[in-house]
Order: sequence, then C-alpha cells, then structure tokens
Amino acid sequence: MSGWANYLVFMIATGGFYALLALSLNLIWGGAGMVNLGLAGFFALGAYASALLTVSVGAPIIVGIIGALLAGAVGGYIVTMSTTRLRGDYLAIVTLGFAETIRLVANNEIWLTRGSDGISGIPGPLKADLGTWFNAACAAGTVAIVALVWFILRRLDLSPYGRALRAMREDEQVAQVAGKRILRFKIEAFAISASIAGLAGALYGHFNSYVAPDIFQPLITVYIFLAVAAGGVGRVSGAVLGAYLVIFFLESTRFAATAIPGLSPVQHAAMREMLIGLALILVLRWRPQGILPERIPPAPLGARASRPHSLGVMDATTRA
Repeated sequence: MSGWANYLVFMIATGGFYALLALSLNLIWGGAGMVNLGLAGFFALGAYASALLTVSVGAPIIVGIIGALLAGAVGGYIVTMSTTRLRGDYLAIVTLGFAETIRLVANNEIWLTRGSDGISGIPGPLKADLGTWFNAACAAGTVAIVALVWFILRRLDLSPYGRALRAMREDEQVAQVAGKRILRFKIEAFAISASIAGLAGALYGHFNSYVAPDIFQPLITVYIFLAVAAGGVGRVSGAVLGAYLVIFFLESTRFAATAIPGLSPVQHAAMREMLIGLALILVLRWRPQGILPERIPPAPLGARASRPHSLGVMDATTRA
C-alpha cells in the first residue's frame, strides 16, 4: 500500500476509536445526563487490560477484548457507586480524578505496566497472515464494530430503557416519583458506557501494537466532548459523525498549520489547536444543537392514553 493509502487507513481506524468513545460518552451524557470527564481513564483501562492479558498472560486476543469490556464495566461500577450522591460538577471532578489515577498507576507501577516505556508487542488478529493488509483489515473491522455498537445503542435509545434514561436526564426526582430506580439506571448506564470505552482501548492497543501512559492524556476526553457536542448530544449517529469530523479537523489542521511560514514547531502545534477550536466554534455557532440534533420520538399511543394527566410528570419519558 502507498503512503497516502496507509495514512487514510490510519485516519479511518483512529476515527473508529474516537467514534466508540463518542458513543460511550453520548450514552452517559446525552442519554443519562451524567458528565464523565474520565473517558480517557476508561480508554486506558481497556487498553491495558487487553494488553496485559495477551502479552503477559498469553491469552487469545478475543479473551483480551472481553477482559477490556469487563475491566471497563467494573471501573464504571466502582465510579458510580462512589459517586451516588454526586451530580454535575462534583461528578465530573471525581471522574477526572479517576482518569488521572489510572494514568499515574500505569506510569508508576512498572512491575505491572512497564511504566513510561509502555507495553509493546501487543498481538494483532491474523497479523502474520494479512501482512501489509493488516492495517486495512483492522480499520475495516473497527468500522464494523462501530456499526454494531451504533446499532445496539440505537435500539437501546428507542426502547423503554432509553426513554427512562432520558427521563432521568431531564429530572431525577420526577423519574423517581414515576417509579424509576435511579441508582440502578445510573450503575447500568455507566457500566455500559465504560465498557464501550474499554473496547475502544483494546482495539487501539491491538491496532498499534503498543500502549503507554502518555497516550491517554485528558485532551482525548476534550476531543470526544467536542465530537459529541458538534455531532449532536443525545444522537448516536451524531456521535459517530462528530468523531470523524474531529479526526478530519485534527489531520487537516496539521497541514494548514505547517503551511504558515515563520513559525516554530511549538507555534505550529499551538496554531493547530487554535484552528481546531475555531472550526468547532463555528459549527456550534451555526448549529447549536449539533449537526444532527436529537430527535425524541413520541411514546406509543397506548402509553399516552393510559397516563394519568393529573400527575403531569415524566414529560421526558412520554416525549421519548
């Protein structure tokens, strides 16, 4: 494959990893209304779980991916249980602290994670058989997994479970009055979201054959928030679209920044971040609800007819 073809494959694969992270964030933020600033931590948790299982233990790749899903779900459960009484800014601070804790553990526990040197030699599926086509096959497989996760979350979004999550997002107290078990929904939503982020980490590790603490910087979480906001909060299709738009901006500004003469490499990097921010500000200025705004389908006619009008509650559930 040519250099440009490899570069395009890299962009498609990286966009797929970002799309999974965006779908993860969209479920917990756009669906349940919980702010998770620790997305990079769950991304790292999945990457290291799969890497340790396949490299240190010698387990098959599928076992490593399952381990990443479980590690993410367990991490999400722990975070949710430790923040049951927190909302808004406080929840965001705790999740941010969790992500930094994961990164510091990966950086300092050399006996387990090899520290700042990272874990190399992570096996890829059929890498020896595919040869030079390995990257293209992995990119196609990542896109297929993104499509599968999109389909599952889309079905979830249209189900009564998804309507209950949106009701909780709009007003927890009203949802609780309507009989929804808020804590259970929080735990389940966070665990599912974290497992998707863990899956993204595992795929990233097997694609690049290497993971290190410096890869999982908080800036990743910022990019994913921008992707979801630009694509449309609460819309699974918007999350995927926003993720690929962010990758497009990231890579296109790489060339645009270097085209400006008289700047040092550090200034080129700063200019790149400015151009990314400007592009996303323009998108949000003209499309404040995102490129694909959330569409809340009406409840079934039977449910609307049987709802007690005197209560005036669960408006979000009915609209959902």
